[in-house]
Amino acid sequence: MSEAEVTVPARSAAAGGARIPVVPGFARRAAGGRPAEDPGRSPKAAGKALRHQVPRSAHRSLVLPAGRPDAVQAVEESNRGRVPALTPIRVGRMAATPFAFLRGSAGLMAHDLTGTPVTGVGAQLCGDAHAANFGLYGDARGNLVIDLNDFDETVFGPWEWDLKRLATSLVLAGREAGADEDTCRQGAYDTVGAYRRTMRLLAGLPALDAWNAIADEELVSHTDARDLLGTLERVSAKARNNTSARFAARSTEECEDGGRRFIDAPPVLRRVPDAEAAAVAAGLEGYLSTLSEDRTPLLARYAIHDVAFRVVGTGSVGTRSYVVLLLDHRGEPLVLQVKEARPSALSPYLPQAGFEVPEVAHEGRRVVLGQKRMQVVSDILLGWAEVEGRPFQVRQFRNRKGSVDPTALAADQVDDYGRMTGALLARAHAHSADPRLLAGYCGKNAELDDAVADFAVLYADRTEADHAELVRAVRSGRTAAELGV
Repeated sequence: MSEAEVTVPARSAAAGGARIPVVPGFARRAAGGRPAEDPGRSPKAAGKALRHQVPRSAHRSLVLPAGRPDAVQAVEESNRGRVPALTPIRVGRMAATPFAFLRGSAGLMAHDLTGTPVTGVGAQLCGDAHAANFGLYGDARGNLVIDLNDFDETVFGPWEWDLKRLATSLVLAGREAGADEDTCRQGAYDTVGAYRRTMRLLAGLPALDAWNAIADEELVSHTDARDLLGTLERVSAKARNNTSARFAARSTEECEDGGRRFIDAPPVLRRVPDAEAAAVAAGLEGYLSTLSEDRTPLLARYAIHDVAFRVVGTGSVGTRSYVVLLLDHRGEPLVLQVKEARPSALSPYLPQAGFEVPEVAHEGRRVVLGQKRMQVVSDILLGWAEVEGRPFQVRQFRNRKGSVDPTALAADQVDDYGRMTGALLARAHAHSADPRLLAGYCGKNAELDDAVADFAVLYADRTEADHAELVRAVRSGRTAAELGV
């Protein structure tokens, strides 16, 4: 039978439409049109049952696994494969504060989390869900969206790991901001509470509504984060001007042929040799095939004019990262970031938590697909490429991006920021984990909130000790560091 001859069987009154076969990838049907479920083992009931196996109070524990590397060893190991000349910049940034150390030590924390309880429920993880990895960016129409915005370490794993990392970061950010210890713990407590309440909200909504829930204009009221309004308005105003055009105006100059090229600004921005620039440009041909076909006519209106190497982030310093200048027929710029994608720092520790390490054909593809699974709206030019045999992710650079500096918040804003980011994390996790299952486990009371807040304080103390160890190594000359870059 040809494809044109395939027909759907007519509905049968007796069968209630049951003649339509079960389609792989969709839930099985039950009476009333709902997916079939075992009433005694509904997702919510299954989540509640997990409390007997892993009590929520157990999440306050911190038992460091045997064989833990010291802080300096962990940093040195995470520097392997990076550009050697740039690793002192990375060490210098991590040595600045305990919060900065946490930002650069996702792998070390994952190692430590293998000694903590896990429920066995998996979700697509950010992998580096600290408080500075949330922010604003522009959607396809230029409207601002707020969400998680860094996915270098994304992987499928224990949902608790993202939540504990976020809660810990609130404690460290609060301490750096000068808040007292009660305020810092309250920030972690409120982070978990917002995650739990948001998951319960999502569990009770129709599936499609839950997927797109908590529009950004509702986020402040949903999380009772009104003390953040002024800060968010200032960040939004700045983000609207943070565009490719503005970056190009500051960082490029006109050439004799009427084009433009980047201006050297070492050590952060430097032009690259012609062969290196050509290799990056050639890699973008493969990138085009990773985009939705409706995007290619847009990029066909741009020509590549220049390529430069640009140092980024704290955790990402030392990875190969380029900015590519494109100009349209009017000379208007679009800047793409071509950023090396290394294996997730969490992957080596997943088996100890009961999760398989997935086979990854391309690390850039892993990052892009993980980002799309977690965000409600993603960059329309998000894709991946290969440059001289290395995997890269590609995205718009300065796409109206803006972020709140959690270490500069006023004391009365720490808990507001915790609630906001906790809600966003719950929404992101609910795209890959059933919110009914997680809501059943997290429950109505604050038992989980208390436990994870206690853990966050303990791990913040541990991070401060690790940071102090790195600082001593820098001062003694054991570890090279370039400070203030």
